[in-house]
Amino acid sequence: MRDEATILHIDMDAFYASASLIARPELRGKPVVIGAGPRSVVLSATYEARALGIHAAMPVGRARRLAPHAIFLEPDHELYADISASVMEVFRSFTPLVEPLSLDEAFLDVAGVRRLIGDPVHIAESIRTRIADEQQITCSVGIATTKFVAKIASQHCKPDGLLQIAGDDVLTFLHPLPVKALWGVGPKTEEVLSRLGMRTIADVAHTPKTTLERALGQSAGEHLHDLAWGRDEREVYPWEPEKSISAAETFGEDLDDEEAILRELLRLTERVTQRLRERGFKARTIGISVRFADFSTISRSKTLRDATSVTHDIFEMARSLYQNLHLDRVRVRLVSVRLENLEQAGESAEQLLLTQGPKWAESDQARDQANQRFGGGSVRPARLLRKPARDAREDSK
Repeated sequence: MRDEATILHIDMDAFYASASLIARPELRGKPVVIGAGPRSVVLSATYEARALGIHAAMPVGRARRLAPHAIFLEPDHELYADISASVMEVFRSFTPLVEPLSLDEAFLDVAGVRRLIGDPVHIAESIRTRIADEQQITCSVGIATTKFVAKIASQHCKPDGLLQIAGDDVLTFLHPLPVKALWGVGPKTEEVLSRLGMRTIADVAHTPKTTLERALGQSAGEHLHDLAWGRDEREVYPWEPEKSISAAETFGEDLDDEEAILRELLRLTERVTQRLRERGFKARTIGISVRFADFSTISRSKTLRDATSVTHDIFEMARSLYQNLHLDRVRVRLVSVRLENLEQAGESAEQLLLTQGPKWAESDQARDQANQRFGGGSVRPARLLRKPARDAREDSK
């Protein structure tokens, strides 16, 4: 582990809400919610709205009941992507070692540019000033010796703050925090740890690693024990995040049978989720598109509270989106499945098995391994053993 705090975690403050208010400055200081459709979920909310109990992924209907006087706005995804691209360019103007995690956050390693630009705090302040001046939004920055601690630090100085945790202060900062602050600890893992009497990170740190491994499995136990002592060997890895993964099928003949169309949606879901897992991602937004015989197209999507790469969960959402269209014997020419809001899966791989249905996740893992060894499609759901209805394939990477 490095001795000096040179890793930055930069997180935009209420990014989607802040970006949406750039053109609506009169709404600043008011409870504003991004998400307006009756069946949609909250994408983001201003801190004034959050104080009323509204949070991301909450159904918009419930948010309206909690705060009927709040202002609800439609999302502007094109605007968010443009601002995100500009923010990432600001980061790269200070260091080439930028690892985006999503549209609104990234890790930076500034160890190699200290002599040229200045110490990490100076760099962080310079970045914060530029983003505020150029994009009219604010961000919070955590600075630490590891990615794990830097990310926690940024959460502790929100909104519009900066917090540096020096190497000697890591354990003093970490150990009083609740166990749920550890990467990989979701509600179920927290419950397991609580039953063992572990409620703070200090409790985890001072529990024998063998005890953690017996309770959580070797990988997860070792992972949490290391983090509890501030150990995180991962480097900042620069990459360009993929915006989406999708696949589409154009049928040889127009279909009007729902069961046949759902089989094709499952086939597409199998394809995109395998690519998702191969690339080390999870997705928060699942979308479908349906093109009819007259070439008109309709699209629907839903953003989940927690990202997933589990085929079963993603297909269930795709199926729900399709069935909610209430199409009755309408001739369909093409269907597609797309996964968006991609996140790296590596940070909480252990949690995937604990919170997203271990049997389904293990099934995906076994199927992926079999397909890699024996070829794509070697293992597939029984529902897909029938002859596919497609004659053309359209994939988007």
